[in-house]
Amino acid sequence: MYFKVGPTESGASSWWLYSGNHEMVAWAGETFASSSNASRAANSFKVGASSARYEIYEDAGSKWRWRAWRSSDKVAASGESFTGQYEAQRAADNVRDNAGSATGP
Repeated sequence: MYFKVGPTESGASSWWLYSGNHEMVAWAGETFASSSNASRAANSFKVGASSARYEIYEDAGSKWRWRAWRSSDKVAASGESFTGQYEAQRAADNVRDNAGSATGP
């Protein structure tokens, strides 16, 4: 896994986490005022990924997603939607177990 920090389509900064096959598995779920703020947020998620609380939920389109929380702050969101709750849980578990050893930001 590896982190990437850069601009969104709107030009604001954010971070993304990619798997070894270059598929996005997580993102910040928000944008930041600067790339340095996005890098700090990515590093903070990396350090705390294993202790974050992961919530699996069904979105408005009846797809399953996950989001990670530390205290009352959402710190990451799934990079894609899933057809089932089990698949979303497996993806969250993968991020929880492997984001801490990802390269970057």
